[in-house]
Order: sequence, then structure tokens, then C-alpha cells
Amino acid sequence: MAQTLLNDVTAWLNPFVKPEVWMEIGWILAKIVFYIAAGRLFIGIIGRAAKHIFQDRNQRLTVPMRIDQRRAQTIGRLVKNIVSYTVNFIVILMILSELGVNLLPLIAGAGVLGLAIGFGAQSLVKDIITGFFIIFEDQFGVGDVIKTGNFQGTVEEIGLRVTKIKSWTGEVHIIPNGAITEVTNYSIHNSVGYIDVSIAYGTDLHKALDVLKQTVHLEFEQNEQVLKEPEVLGVQTISMSEVMIRITFECKPMTHHGVTRRLNAAIKLALEKAGIETPYPKVIALQRTE
Repeated sequence: MAQTLLNDVTAWLNPFVKPEVWMEIGWILAKIVFYIAAGRLFIGIIGRAAKHIFQDRNQRLTVPMRIDQRRAQTIGRLVKNIVSYTVNFIVILMILSELGVNLLPLIAGAGVLGLAIGFGAQSLVKDIITGFFIIFEDQFGVGDVIKTGNFQGTVEEIGLRVTKIKSWTGEVHIIPNGAITEVTNYSIHNSVGYIDVSIAYGTDLHKALDVLKQTVHLEFEQNEQVLKEPEVLGVQTISMSEVMIRITFECKPMTHHGVTRRLNAAIKLALEKAGIETPYPKVIALQRTE
């Protein structure tokens, strides 16, 4: 009995005594180590490249309110994670192949499973892909004022699946990224506005123009939202009871509403101070005398 057991153990250990077996095992282990090291090296190179690309892009941008450092880091980590998952999956398959595992059933099963998940989560995949390109292409950023579909407001958060927009009345709209097909971004360039000032038909036009020029110049010096001195273009329209003078101005993005209100108030006070009459409905009562 003992001799039989000894013979079985000897027969089992006999292949491992041969030098060619150990050479083959060592060669397999060396290739496995090489695959792991090459995968780590490739992931590191891609991660550094993505980091430098987005940092350089961020430094080259001169348009205000564009991609910030936080978003650049987010995109860099996202790219690195995608590459890491892909490379690690390939490395695992290569290691299993070296260990003698038949990969055809495994790959076929993974393909069927991926196809089933893809059909079952089409909208989710669409949201994630669209969100990635929104961030990657820098279509809009946190703090930008945008309009998409029937929603308009300030972007509070951008994710891979949803975007949150807060309207000026306080509502927060959560929109799936896949539903964002068209976007109007109001925060990329400076805003341009205009004001039409009505003065009475009989007013001295040159005096009114001088008062308006002085008023807008003073407002330009006092209001940091106004980027260029407003321009008094001149007479826009003439009617039977009034003369319309147009003023244009350029200000920071999405500040034209506040600038318009402030300019309107300043112009009204200046016209009243200069004794320039603005048209308004009048009732003249005539008394008949005999």
C-alpha cells in the first residue's frame, strides 16, 4: 500500500523534474509579468498625456467662463479610467490565454452579455456618450446660462448622465444628456443691448444728444459691467409726436438686463435735470369765452 502511494507521488512529480518543464513555466511567468508591466506602463502614459492635453487646452483658452481646472481634471480622470478598464481587460485575457484557458467561449459569452446590456440600456448608454462629448467638447460649463428645448437657466451641474439647470425663478431642471440635442449658450461672448429713448418732437435735438452722450459716458465709468462706452447712434425713428434716439452698449455676458435698467434710470434723471421733455399723453382743455 505504501509502495503504491509512493509510486503515484513519484509519477506525479516526475514531469516537474525535467528542466524543459521549468523553462516553460518560467517563460509563461515572464510573459505574464511582461503583460502586466506593459499594461501599467501604457495606462500611465495615456493618463499623463490626457492630463497634459487638457491642462494645455485650459491655458490656451482666452474666452471668459470656459473650461475650468476642475472640469479638466474630471475629463482627464475619465479618459484614464476608460483606458485602464480596457487595457486591464485585455491583459487578463492574455494571461488566461497563457494559462491554457480557451478564450472563445469566454469572449462569445461576454459579447452576448454586452449585447443584451446594450439593448436593455440604450437610453443610459446614449446619455453617457452624450454627456462625455458635452464635457469633452466644452459645449457649456457650470455657471453658463444656456437654453435647451423649453428650459433656460444657469447650469448648476454637468454629469455623464444628467445636466442640472436652475431657472431664474428657482426651479432646478434635471435633463438627461441624451435629450440635449440643441443648446444656445449665452455666456460665451459679451452681451450687446440697446435702448430707445423717446423725446418730444419739439425738443432741441442737439441738446438731447449731448445730454445722452454725457450720461452714458458717466455710466460707463461707474459701471464695471459695461465693457465699452455706450454709443449714441442718433435718431432711429420720427413720428408725429416723438423722436426716437437709439443707444447701444456692450457688457459682460448676461448682464444686459441689469445694465439696461440702470441706464434707463440714469437717462430719465438726466433728461429731467436738463429740462428735456419726454412724450406722454396730454389732455388740453379749451374754454370757450364769449
